[in-house]
Amino acid sequence: MVETILMNSSVLSDFANLFSNVLNIEWRMVLMWAVGGILIFLAIKKQMEPTLLLPMGFGTILVNLPMSGAITQDAEAVLKGLESNGPLTELFNAGIANELFPLLLFIGIGAMIDFGPLLKNPWLMLFGAAAQFGIFFTFFVASFFFDVNDAASIAIIGAADGPTSIFVANELGSKYLGAIMVAAYSYMALVPIVQPPVIRAVTTKKERRIRMKYKPGEVSKTTKILFPIVVTIIAGLVAPKSVALVGFLMFGNLIRECGVLNQLSETAQNALANLITILLGITVASQMHYEQFVQWDTILILALGLVAFVFDTVGGVLFAKVINIFLKGDKKINPMIGAAGISAFPMSGRVVNQMGLKEDNQNFLLMQSISVNVSGQIASVIAGGLILTLVS
Repeated sequence: MVETILMNSSVLSDFANLFSNVLNIEWRMVLMWAVGGILIFLAIKKQMEPTLLLPMGFGTILVNLPMSGAITQDAEAVLKGLESNGPLTELFNAGIANELFPLLLFIGIGAMIDFGPLLKNPWLMLFGAAAQFGIFFTFFVASFFFDVNDAASIAIIGAADGPTSIFVANELGSKYLGAIMVAAYSYMALVPIVQPPVIRAVTTKKERRIRMKYKPGEVSKTTKILFPIVVTIIAGLVAPKSVALVGFLMFGNLIRECGVLNQLSETAQNALANLITILLGITVASQMHYEQFVQWDTILILALGLVAFVFDTVGGVLFAKVINIFLKGDKKINPMIGAAGISAFPMSGRVVNQMGLKEDNQNFLLMQSISVNVSGQIASVIAGGLILTLVS
């Protein structure tokens, strides 16, 4: 009889706990569920960076449930040994707080990139540098609203490079890491939506129809092997803080081009990159808890990130237009390729090529735009290192 009473009491207690947990739901949690749902929708329905947005969206819902066990709820209790860290908090500390995940992902990205087209036209690297204008412009603007470290971290969003944004924000100890990561990865996914209207706004139809000749040819294996080594050395001398980022990116490319590590190259491009991307996406969500995310500063960060992204695009296009002043006839450059100088590889290069074909179905810009896009990958990493060096 006593056991029955105790059992019934336990069941009632469980129901009471369940009911009390439901009462803990507040509007900010529901708002974050909606944010998570939008990310999942974009990943599945629109196929916008699904490997990133789907884990981020699901993780956002996961961490914003009342008393979610996915993240640490009480830091003081953990220190006293009364509560253990949530698994996503542990993943964050093990993979993002120490920059491990972004650096490992750069190995995979480096292994995916073929620098051959860029090496045949090395002058296209100038566009990668010009397309970083938005980063430094936004750094100046953001300094009016945030302290220097946070402003620098926010500015890097303009590169549309998630790993670099995470690395810089961590190095500078920004307290807005969650909003910065979400903005960076979101704008990477939104390249096909954001860039076309910006490009059309600063170019004429005549400029968008400019055809560019592409000279076929092969780059020697020795050149491809020396390139990542030389870039790492130069970047280390110019921006020492960028050595880790550039070095891991170039190491991945060296694995690809050396010719004796084909299996490692395939592993880096596929298994490693996919695994780290999944872990990175869902771990980023650990920083999207409603208490830190639902605030006015987050909206301002998203807006400034968009400013940086837009001005990066404009900077690359305007640089091409300036060069065209000094070129004649068939030597002129289609200014749209300058927009591919952001780091969102290969989405931005493809967007520019599609825009060229839409204006003229014989206007093939893929090789030039991808070359500029690849140079932007390097330039954005170096820009991140320069920002770190300036702020430090």
